[in-house]
Amino acid sequence: MSASKNDDGIVTAGLAVIGDEILSGRTKDRNIGYIADYLTAIGIDLSEVRVVPDVEARIVEAVNALRKSYTYVFTTGGIGPTHDDITADSIAKAFGVGIDHDPRAVAILKARYSDDQLNEARMRMARLPDGADLVENPVSGAPGFRIENVFVMAGVPSIMQSMLDNIAPTLKTGKKMHSETVEARVPEGQLAQRLGEIEKAHDGATIGSYPFVDENGYGTRLVVRSRDAALARKVAEEVRLLAQDLKPDMYREL
Repeated sequence: MSASKNDDGIVTAGLAVIGDEILSGRTKDRNIGYIADYLTAIGIDLSEVRVVPDVEARIVEAVNALRKSYTYVFTTGGIGPTHDDITADSIAKAFGVGIDHDPRAVAILKARYSDDQLNEARMRMARLPDGADLVENPVSGAPGFRIENVFVMAGVPSIMQSMLDNIAPTLKTGKKMHSETVEARVPEGQLAQRLGEIEKAHDGATIGSYPFVDENGYGTRLVVRSRDAALARKVAEEVRLLAQDLKPDMYREL
């Protein structure tokens, strides 16, 4: 069993961002950061993100790899009405099932569009893999879907966000990650060795080091993370003292 699927209270997720427009730069992704923040807040670790083109084999490969490795998989993009929206077909192939117009999805579209508006292109949005459950879309109607541990959502940020709100209550969540942030006006190189020693002495805590430069010069933002809130605070205090010892007059806490 994968470590990401054990019973240690940790729930994990993978994300596949699907679309040639993301890879070409024509569309700037606004979903990755939102999903990462959202999942972290409810106790799910976003452990991997893949950006894949509108190529069936690549989507199948990514989804199959992610769904075997993580508790949940989310996808964004490729479930619209155009010919290059092939996510639903690719997910069906990944699971080895058929795909057809789902009566529930058809009913939703018929309630939203008149007969002359509900053309063949729009009807594509009612095609779901066999055995999939609907994910409600209160913004534009056309649903996403869930099959086993894979949730398929729209790429348009407002629609994706509404879908995620509907998905969230159905998810198993785990121990939340706590973080403490310390900012030091000390170059990263001066801190590196001692930070490694502090982290090694505290199992269950990690320290991220993020150098920056602003109008006041060089500095390092230090982020302590742990699922144990008390441990995060304890390690952050040690980091704080280290920063003070190195250059106390230029130190401040966020």
